[in-house]
Amino acid sequence: MNITFNFKNFEPSDHLRDYARKRFEKLAKYTVATDASELQVNLAVEKTRQLADVIFLADNMHISAHEASEDMYSTIDMILDKVEAQAKKFREKQKDRRRQKAEVVHTQVISISEDADGARTPTIVQTDDYEPKPMAVEEAAMQLESLKYEFMVFINSETDRPNVIYRLRNGDFGLIDPGTGA
Repeated sequence: MNITFNFKNFEPSDHLRDYARKRFEKLAKYTVATDASELQVNLAVEKTRQLADVIFLADNMHISAHEASEDMYSTIDMILDKVEAQAKKFREKQKDRRRQKAEVVHTQVISISEDADGARTPTIVQTDDYEPKPMAVEEAAMQLESLKYEFMVFINSETDRPNVIYRLRNGDFGLIDPGTGA
């Protein structure tokens, strides 16, 4: 995460600079691509007021906050709390949106029977509805191993895309990942 500090109307001590950097590095846990995230911290002194403005850009997230107090260290702590709260709220909204996208998968087992004339007639033997859960490919393989089904639809936790894992005749597994077309 790239952190940029700007100081106005005062020369910061090394301790204040280190303290601020150490505190703001905690925001990296709210980003996926930490190399692309940027944090701009503007600290200023106006008479007895210690001011802080922060702009945090990461993963489609744009957070800005302003705080003032009589002590620069407490101003840094208060503005960090504000930005953290906004980042948590943003992440929860993102998770809720992903959860809402989950659709129910409807599966049917079809048996084809032949009558005396040789005509083939498909008959639905079993139906099942379930909501695919986010999981790793290895976890999906372990679940399919314990189930009686020949295939399972799940949300790949690494790619956030629906995948299908299926059992091959030799006992191994195959994976269908629709990809992005690229």
